Amino acid sequence: MKPRVFVSRIIPDEGLKMLKRDKRVLLDVYEHDKIIPRRELLRRVKGATALLSILTDKIDKELFEAAGPSLKMVANYAVGFDNVDLKEAAKRGITVSNTPGPEIAETVAEHAVALIFGLAHRIVEADQYARDGKYHGWGPQLLLGTDVIGKTLGIVGSGIIGKGVIRRMYDGFGVKILYTNPKPDEEIEKREHAKFCTLEELLKQSDFVSLHVPLLPTTRHMIGAKQLRLMKKTAYLINTSRGPVIDEKALIAALQRKQIAGAGLDVYETEPEISPILLKLPNVITTPHTASATIETRQVMSRRAAENIIAFFDGKVPPNAVK
Repeated sequence: MKPRVFVSRIIPDEGLKMLKRDKRVLLDVYEHDKIIPRRELLRRVKGATALLSILTDKIDKELFEAAGPSLKMVANYAVGFDNVDLKEAAKRGITVSNTPGPEIAETVAEHAVALIFGLAHRIVEADQYARDGKYHGWGPQLLLGTDVIGKTLGIVGSGIIGKGVIRRMYDGFGVKILYTNPKPDEEIEKREHAKFCTLEELLKQSDFVSLHVPLLPTTRHMIGAKQLRLMKKTAYLINTSRGPVIDEKALIAALQRKQIAGAGLDVYETEPEISPILLKLPNVITTPHTASATIETRQVMSRRAAENIIAFFDGKVPPNAVK
């Protein structure tokens, strides 16, 4: 019997076509474009050799036991892999891969920049104002926003996505760049004249703070009540990384008290739930975890997941194996 590859959700077609062309494997795809119910996932993964999972699937001991000894690989359709219990996978000799790459980073960087400008120019508020029929003529104080040019941008995490934001904002708008990272980055200090500083210094001085860190024990709630109090009342917080990096209750309290000017969020602490309070606040832009949601990027991710699986069946280490 051919080894079976189970795909837990319909993904863009290029990767699926690649797997269908591989006559060594039997491709089994969950038929619905929605999150697979947990019980269904545990049932369908049984006997599979490889699982192509998405970030909403919890890949843990329970799933590994449901799959049985046949499961040898998990190809996660995501850049992050905090949904996968890597220790449990390693214990069972299961290879795990993800789908990082410069294309994905560039798309997420674009989204972060879009949130910065959406907040600064109150785009969402203005759109709703017009749709509600409130616009009755130009006014000198109507929906005043703030300029971005010449402001200070604080980047928390200067990895490939953070660098993408830095490059766009420095080259295009002449913003001053502050950044914090585990260690200094000579490249951005030379090219964009970025200044390395502590998180506390960055929060105090920045007009826009953009988060680009992975979710780790050390980054969970790295932005809480204490950190929010350090920010300017005119500053905006942007998060396209992982929801739990921010203490959401503390953020809501800070926004309600107008302790900061606003927030642009693509990720949430208890996804897929979004706090109804956040949804009602006019100075918050919410997007449903769509920072990488472009046709081009999602097809790249699809191909990359398929390439990892095919390499595994070729007896090679997948190009994006998580170590």
